[in-house]
Amino acid sequence: MANQDSDITFKKICLAFQETVSKLLTNFFKENKTKTSGDAVTLMTEMLKVFVEEAARRALEQAASEDCSRVEVDHVEKILPQLLLDF
Repeated sequence: MANQDSDITFKKICLAFQETVSKLLTNFFKENKTKTSGDAVTLMTEMLKVFVEEAARRALEQAASEDCSRVEVDHVEKILPQLLLDF
């Protein structure tokens, strides 16, 4: 039962995130008539998720290489140029 509750919560979070991504995308369209398909929003949501997870992983590795127990903004700044080139 607990696993089913966590699945429902996860799905609600994903739907909320997709709504946010959809609104962000439509805010940057030059014409109001431009629409996004559900597949495009799903793909963009997944890409953002992968990007954030990869940034967190690389920042954590950078912090560990500097013998730090916490990830600071400096660590993210150090990994950001290569991360942007990779995506």
